[in-house]
Amino acid sequence: MKKQGSLFDIEYTEKKTEQPPELAQEEKDKDRLEFLKSELKRHNRLYHTLDNPEISDQEYDMLYKELVSLEEKYPELVTKDSPTQKIGGEVLPFLEKAKHRQRMYGLDNVFSQAEYEDFIQKGKNYFAKENTQKELSLATMDTWWADPKLDGLAAEIIYENGELVQALTRGDGEEGEVITSAVKTIRNVPQHLGHDLPFTRIEIRGEVLMLKRDFEALNQKQILLKQKTFANPRNAAAGTLRQLDTRITAERKLIFLAYNVGQVLIPGAGDESGLTLWKTQQELMQGLSSLGFAISKESLLCHTSGDAFSFCEKMEVLRDSLPYELDGVVYKLNNRLAQQVLDFTARSPRFAIAWKFSSRKAETVLKAITVQVGRTGVLTPVAELEPVSIGGVVVSRATLHNEEELRNLDVRVGDTVLVQRAGDVIPDILSVNLDKRPVGAEEFIFPTECPVCHSKVVRCKGEVAWRCVNIDCSAQKIQGIIHFVSKAGLDISGVGEKWIEKLVEIGRVQNIADLFTVTVKELLAFEGMGDISAQKFVDSLTEAKENATLVRFISSLGIRLVGEQTAKTLAGAFENIDELAHATEDKLTLLQDIGPEVANSIKQYFASKEKQEILARLKEYGLNPQREEKIIPVDTALSGKTILFTGTLSKPRQEFEKMAEESGARLLSAVSKNLDYLVVGEKAGSKLEKAQKLGVQTLTEQEFLALLKK
Repeated sequence: MKKQGSLFDIEYTEKKTEQPPELAQEEKDKDRLEFLKSELKRHNRLYHTLDNPEISDQEYDMLYKELVSLEEKYPELVTKDSPTQKIGGEVLPFLEKAKHRQRMYGLDNVFSQAEYEDFIQKGKNYFAKENTQKELSLATMDTWWADPKLDGLAAEIIYENGELVQALTRGDGEEGEVITSAVKTIRNVPQHLGHDLPFTRIEIRGEVLMLKRDFEALNQKQILLKQKTFANPRNAAAGTLRQLDTRITAERKLIFLAYNVGQVLIPGAGDESGLTLWKTQQELMQGLSSLGFAISKESLLCHTSGDAFSFCEKMEVLRDSLPYELDGVVYKLNNRLAQQVLDFTARSPRFAIAWKFSSRKAETVLKAITVQVGRTGVLTPVAELEPVSIGGVVVSRATLHNEEELRNLDVRVGDTVLVQRAGDVIPDILSVNLDKRPVGAEEFIFPTECPVCHSKVVRCKGEVAWRCVNIDCSAQKIQGIIHFVSKAGLDISGVGEKWIEKLVEIGRVQNIADLFTVTVKELLAFEGMGDISAQKFVDSLTEAKENATLVRFISSLGIRLVGEQTAKTLAGAFENIDELAHATEDKLTLLQDIGPEVANSIKQYFASKEKQEILARLKEYGLNPQREEKIIPVDTALSGKTILFTGTLSKPRQEFEKMAEESGARLLSAVSKNLDYLVVGEKAGSKLEKAQKLGVQTLTEQEFLALLKK
């Protein structure tokens, strides 16, 4: 072969052979095919992982098309690891859900060096009290691994025996959406991790995101197609990842950056965290990179809070020059055994924290003040702004919260205002530049009637918000129906706000029950509604009827003062909606976190004749979830006991946990004084040492099985 000048002028020397011309050409084609596969993989890595492309997109596309042509000519040579096998083509009816084997926690935030140091000190105090590992000293708490806090969508990619078998969004931490088909189209996600791996299963956790340049190109394409543009790269990545048509997912350039692992199953290992392979976070990140995953190039090991502060300052300065969006820095304790000692609180790890950047700000002109009506009738003033770019996101609206906030700001139409993206998400007005106030700018008069239905508004005692109390208000209906299908409700994908608004506008849908009577034929009458979207709309509602839990159903109803946590409390206390509807206020107030005001709100909701009729219709249509009852035996040796398993057992741990729960035991996630039994398998580690220190009773696998029979 001659020395290569470019990817497009490779010449092959003729082999001295007596082969027929067609066989010689076939051999050339096969050589070229293998070369193209290897070279395209290399360019994928240069572009998506190293952010250092050597060729243009057009040149890449030409090479790609050539490979497709050769694989069509020689289908027997198509392999699973070929770059062409990343292309989507599957259209999914809906996104299924699946549980995470290990919960995906969110992170607590700090916003200053003082808050960061306070977090570290609290961690040291906890570590000093809980540590039983002789090889760990308090100095372990001084070294932290720092990653940029990526502004994308958290995901978990699962491999078994080296093969990609499933991918999930984080969801609520316990359960996520299945996005396997979409993730397989992401070019820098390995579909195979190789052979002779030390683990049989590994869960790779990271962020799916879109580079700024690809986001801008996507929006330009959306404009040319006269389709809706995306507000920011995160929304674009999230929307793309949830696309049911994976051909569209494949066309948009997503990348995956790994930052941690979930469950790691290693034969003979005493834990499921991969601690035997990677003892530090730094080693783990290097290990993920060697497996073929892209990781952040900016990450750094910090030995003091001063190092951490300097790194955060540096990232905030660099954020606009980096190829992706970030909104802070994540710090993880470097020693992974010490991470296990610190463990988790109910909502977040004690060994990791997100240091958020200060909000981005910009000045612009307030063009108008409008008032929106929410699902509970609350009137919210909204500032309509001259569009301004804040951190790459065009902001044209900002909340003014309520009349009191509006008065305190003394904001008026025509004012020049300072706007920030609070938490880099919700636009907010900080102040008014009075030096630039136009002459004659008038104070905004808050409406005394609903801007939608024109009913008189009221302010309830103890509230700052004005509220429309007309239950027939169309604005409340729309927002209530949107809440019903939203993530805070039944989480029904495919039933978008746009179509709900249109259905309410023409009078076809008046309440949540009406949604279940809408047909595909009716939906196709709307401009822009296609066959796939219409069918998905109807199928998603059918699926919701079959799969809705009582918790989600209660949350979806939009009962005032009843959020997701209160819904969980109610779902655990009542058999179904009928039983909840007939509960007295006295019975409700006996429940945890439910006071007289919440109880009264619940009673008012179910006292409404309209709500009773809607619930009756939903029940008739098949939406009537029951409490997920766990039958707890009262006559077993494990009834009411707390239990935890550690080490390698003869069967998967989940099987033992299921047996324990079915016998009335309650599972704990960590060793504490509240633990009754620790079941110990082979190669038990820190949990056994801690249990012995606390005097917790330990059981062998055989002793546990013997208890089940008592």
